[in-house]
Amino acid sequence: MLVLACAGILSSAHAEEPLRVGSKRFTESYILGEILTQTAARVGPAEHKQGLGNTAIVLGALRSGAIDVYPEYLGTIDLEILKNAQPTSLDAMRAALRSLGLGVAVPLGFSNGYALAVRGDASVRRLSDLAAHPDIKIGLSHEFLGRADGWPGLARRYGLAQQPRGLDHGIAYEALAQRQVDAIDIYSTDAKIRQYGLRVLDDDKQYFPRYDAVLLYRLDVPQRFPQAWHAIEKLEGTIKADDMIAMNAAAELDGQSFASIAKSWLGRVDGTAVHPTNSAIIVRDGLLTKTFGNGFMNLARQHLLLVVLAVLLGSVAGIPLGIVAALVPRLRQAVLAVAGVLQTVPSLALLAILIPLLGRIGTVPALVALCAYALLPIVRNTCTGLLQVPSGLRTAAMALGLTRRQSLVEVELPLAMPTILAGVKTAAVMSVGTATIAAFIGAGGFGERITTGLALNDNDMLLAGAIPAALLALLTQAAFELCERLLAQRRRYSD
Repeated sequence: MLVLACAGILSSAHAEEPLRVGSKRFTESYILGEILTQTAARVGPAEHKQGLGNTAIVLGALRSGAIDVYPEYLGTIDLEILKNAQPTSLDAMRAALRSLGLGVAVPLGFSNGYALAVRGDASVRRLSDLAAHPDIKIGLSHEFLGRADGWPGLARRYGLAQQPRGLDHGIAYEALAQRQVDAIDIYSTDAKIRQYGLRVLDDDKQYFPRYDAVLLYRLDVPQRFPQAWHAIEKLEGTIKADDMIAMNAAAELDGQSFASIAKSWLGRVDGTAVHPTNSAIIVRDGLLTKTFGNGFMNLARQHLLLVVLAVLLGSVAGIPLGIVAALVPRLRQAVLAVAGVLQTVPSLALLAILIPLLGRIGTVPALVALCAYALLPIVRNTCTGLLQVPSGLRTAAMALGLTRRQSLVEVELPLAMPTILAGVKTAAVMSVGTATIAAFIGAGGFGERITTGLALNDNDMLLAGAIPAALLALLTQAAFELCERLLAQRRRYSD
């Protein structure tokens, strides 16, 4: 009976496990992720881990089991994920992915390829024309700059000598319109191509492969979520290129939410959509609504929790390391160097490394990264504070019969406490800003609004994330300054 009861509990827990859908940090991926999530949610629990950064991060989340499925493109799978030098067949891709525990299925019905675009009044019409105009300023997304099917291969194929600038995809169109750059990389289903009147350069040497939209998934998903997978399979071939362009436009031009766009499209497919009248007007949310609405308290709680835990963990690790650095001269430079190196590792690179190592996305890898960034000021200030304690006081403490440990705990650390607290304050204020990276791996916080604002080039949404984070940083600094004053008053009274 006990075995049967346990089996029932495990079966129930398994039945309640949600299908975890991932998406990258650009408009189309957000929308497709919502379509998948809402489709699966009709037959069982499902959740959307949205805006998980670039291919490396979302693929790491998939392979680690932190997500189960996400929308991807065949060209990206073939050349970027599998690192094939030339495009291969779908069967060859499936065979290579199988060894990774992954599969590709459910072609959604449209292709969204990479291309380069210029302003409508530009003289160039083909990619090969760029070779004759080395003065053209090119701005490219950071992922495209490093992709196997991106700029390096494109430059070789067409003999391009330009040195492109790195631009976030969300702001590239504005940079092009303001003539800060002359050419940018685009997705062929971007709604802003028409809005800005751009010319897509002809790929006359056929460099770019096809980027048919498909689903990249863990091979055990159809067995673990049979009903959800059956529902998702019905999406095959249902999304046309014009549909995708219209949905991207609804997000980027009309300001509609990703969830409402997905719901509306699914309703049209099912024949249950409520069509608005011609007089219906889309009302955009203002800055105040975007800042203090749409789950503000939940985002604030997530952000504050990340900061508090990161600083606590950083203090637990950093203060002992600072003590070691101060008391053991031969280890001092090594300890400070390690803390300094951790500070210089780019945040997205660190997150991409941590996801497969920890086997998850969300709060845990975000905390590890934030703790690593908090170490340097805590370690350095602890070491500096202890070294500034006059040696005569140590000698006096020893003369009074205190052991070395008692001298450290009862004399040196209290004297060094203002300097240590200043290091913790610096770490806390830095962590408030750095915690925005948590949104790239699904850990929430105000970074969610910043990443959404970048994807949509929505300045109000960017400010809705940046302003609360800045206010939280000011409040954090004020709280620590109050603690420092109280500590100073206590010392005066004790003297």
